[in-house]
Amino acid sequence: MGMFAAIAVIAPFPFYFWLWTNPQSWVELCGKGRDPSKVMANVSHLLKLVQFLSLFSVVYQLLGESGTYYGVRFGKNIPWVTEFPFGVIRDPQYVGSIMSLLPCLSWVPFQYILLWSLGYVFMIYVESKEDPATRAKLIP
Repeated sequence: MGMFAAIAVIAPFPFYFWLWTNPQSWVELCGKGRDPSKVMANVSHLLKLVQFLSLFSVVYQLLGESGTYYGVRFGKNIPWVTEFPFGVIRDPQYVGSIMSLLPCLSWVPFQYILLWSLGYVFMIYVESKEDPATRAKLIP
């Protein structure tokens, strides 16, 4: 994991610590007429976005564009990635996606999460049955 990604992943925690230990400073920083909880939520959402983008960039860095977007199916020779999680968990991109959907159960009706998860399970099945003979050939 690159230094930027590591910093981005932990970025919210010093912010939360500072808010917890200095609530009056935060209220004063927000100013009169602004809800400190709402401002905190906005900053937290931005920090969460930075976290997600940093994690996605690490995965993208490991796999590359062709590794992420079916390059092997389109006739490209893609080296096998063995770094965590790819060398440890089978279908980590789908397992991670399903796991990231589970916390949404508190906001989204179960049937939507189930349907979305079944889509990932379907793709796990489809990809497990891959026949190399069905791969596309690159046009020279």
